[in-house]
Amino acid sequence: MNPKIGVLLINLGTPDSPSVANVRKYLYEFLNDPRVIDIPWILRKILVNLIIVPFRAPKSAKIYKQLWLDNGSPIIIYGNSVKEKLQKVLSEDIEVEIAMRYQSPGLDEVLERMRKKIYQKIIIIPLFPQYASASSGSAIEKTMSIIKRWWVIPEIRIIGQFYDNVGFINTIVERAKNYNLNEYDHILFSYHGLPVRQVDKVYDDGKPCSDHNCENEITDANKFCYKAACYATTRLLAAKLKIQTDAYTVCFQSRLDKNWLEPFTDKVIIEKAKKGAKKILVFSPAFVADCLETTVEIGIEYQKLFVDNGGEKIQLVESLNDHPLWIETLKQMVMEQI
Repeated sequence: MNPKIGVLLINLGTPDSPSVANVRKYLYEFLNDPRVIDIPWILRKILVNLIIVPFRAPKSAKIYKQLWLDNGSPIIIYGNSVKEKLQKVLSEDIEVEIAMRYQSPGLDEVLERMRKKIYQKIIIIPLFPQYASASSGSAIEKTMSIIKRWWVIPEIRIIGQFYDNVGFINTIVERAKNYNLNEYDHILFSYHGLPVRQVDKVYDDGKPCSDHNCENEITDANKFCYKAACYATTRLLAAKLKIQTDAYTVCFQSRLDKNWLEPFTDKVIIEKAKKGAKKILVFSPAFVADCLETTVEIGIEYQKLFVDNGGEKIQLVESLNDHPLWIETLKQMVMEQI
């Protein structure tokens, strides 16, 4: 009998709709995750439930309406498309599922369906190229907290990060072929931000991230540091795209306060505009599917910021979405685990 293998793709999640009620529900689940806001329980409850969610939900709902397509959220649309296309290129003995860490389709629902299939092996792929406790770590922890309750636990394989996967890098390079890089005054590699304290927690030697040369090298000490992985991703892309170091900047977006990873993308954009840059190309290699942070934050909000400070055009390089090379990359990632 051929082994039956399940593949579980996990992305962050999205509200079920851009209504205030659904956005509030999503934010409540997301921000109450102790890996996302890593402060004492009572402080997190007060901050999230009494301050952030009540005031942020109505504003976020308006932003989600800018993102929403006729058939729903891009993360769900592309997620389902990736699931279907990956299923078609794998054998019948391998079944693909996709779940969201927050909201629908939820991990409880999807994993219960997988439990009933009695797979001999499950391959788990959190769709976050660079490991971070707040994304990959949270998805893995939640998944394993469900699986550990099963009476029969199959062999489990987890792909914790894949920023250096050749197929992943090549798919982004293929996306970049839609643009003439020489037409742009500067190139940004913009990654989702994190609080500095979260990358500092990676290290057991008592030294902060800033003491580990994360901008320039990957070592045994920093191989799971999100900042180090982001810079390593950029070096791989810059080498493939033949971009000189003075022609690009690594930066971090979506910050909540000043104690997050720097430089901040919005500040870099303002600085470049004031220095005369008219056209900027932006890669967002922390995301495998276009979402609020790419389509709206970069494509709309940063475009306005750039123009307001003298620039003309911010051009976003599309995410992997359901590109054929990305499907082939996922196929190879799965096959390597079999």
